[in-house]
Amino acid sequence: MPTQYTSATAPGALPLLGHVPAFVRRPYAFVAGLPAHGDLVRLRLGPMDAYVACHPDLVRRMLTEDRTYDKGGLVVDKAREVFGDGLATCPAAAHRRQRRMLQPAFHRDRLPGYAAMMADEIAGVTAPWRDGEVVDVPAAMYRLTTAVTARCLFAAHERAGALPVHRAMDVVTHGVARRIMMPLPGADRIPTPGNRRYHRARADLAEITRRLIADYRAAGTDHHDLLSMLLAARDEDGSGLTDEEIHDQVITFLLAGMETTAATLSWTWTLLAAHPAVRERLHAELDTVLDGRPARHEDLPALPLTARVVSETLRLYPVSWLLSRVVTGDGTELGGHHVPAGATILFSPYLLHRRADLFPCPDRFDPDRWLDTARPTLGTYAPFGAGARRCIGDAFGTTEAVLAIATIAARWTVTPAPGRPVRPMRSAAMCPRPFTATLTRRR
Repeated sequence: MPTQYTSATAPGALPLLGHVPAFVRRPYAFVAGLPAHGDLVRLRLGPMDAYVACHPDLVRRMLTEDRTYDKGGLVVDKAREVFGDGLATCPAAAHRRQRRMLQPAFHRDRLPGYAAMMADEIAGVTAPWRDGEVVDVPAAMYRLTTAVTARCLFAAHERAGALPVHRAMDVVTHGVARRIMMPLPGADRIPTPGNRRYHRARADLAEITRRLIADYRAAGTDHHDLLSMLLAARDEDGSGLTDEEIHDQVITFLLAGMETTAATLSWTWTLLAAHPAVRERLHAELDTVLDGRPARHEDLPALPLTARVVSETLRLYPVSWLLSRVVTGDGTELGGHHVPAGATILFSPYLLHRRADLFPCPDRFDPDRWLDTARPTLGTYAPFGAGARRCIGDAFGTTEAVLAIATIAARWTVTPAPGRPVRPMRSAAMCPRPFTATLTRRR
């Protein structure tokens, strides 16, 4: 007998504002609670309606039918302001061409070269740390991932890590997050100081990337970095990417490489500190394999627990925790329920990862749940998305995270300040609120 999927409207909508106040006030709890109301739940967000796919079967269908459920809707439309039609935000009509042209830049054969750059930058950023030093953890991880991303993108630039992208990208990502979390029309056009900073930062990023593209084109040299690969990419007819297309890809890679990995690393230190038994096992693995030296690409097969720690951190705190699609055709049914053309469909990896029927004891940090060699089914574990639109840099990002955790934890114990637990910011990206930790050198 086929599964019957339920549909309902979420309770508690207010006149005019709908569910916006509840969503803004407690976004994660609000979204995680939606499966109690149905498998497909309708929300009212100001003047617009949106639907949330809460059942993994419905998410699986959305992710595999990428022309029916195209990139768009509340989250993507706001992100396109910054990322244009880069790989993460372009519609399905453009995605296949872009993916085909960009895939060689992320082929597994190129990972050892990227990993060598990662290892150099991780060692360089952490070298000045001192025993007993108190650091702002998210800021320190952001500096680290900025250096790594800039190096892998722009290796030819003699001071890639010092390029002024850190502050501009920080302003832009927070600006996009505010626009997604406050989905009311016209709010982003009010000339507030925050909106002015946002537009200036967008202009600064555009100028930096266009200048670098021009310099690389003039040099005509393959520097074995991502920008060189973008310039060399060719379609089946021999055509390449335009400067505007390369700009959109660079901005997309900057965000994915900087914020996503920085947030994952920051959450890892809080989880390890709260679970000392796991941390002791991690230290034992690193002492055996690394003996205090920085981690390298060839060490990855010998660091299975470190890799599981990354997987479990991404399950509990998927940075891209809320994603959207837009329905492209009339007569579309999802789970036996009609959804109109143009409707926004949302799905949340955070919601899926916290379902007890998919992950027993879902709130528990348990890296050993990944000891089972069976891969999670499509639509249940999606920190990088899934299907044709799965993040092209997933292996790049996880490699960076494993190398960073291994190198740091081999030499340091990171102990967050006691007191209130670290909470996620109310944002489009699940990043932790600022918190400090003491660095203790391991003997």
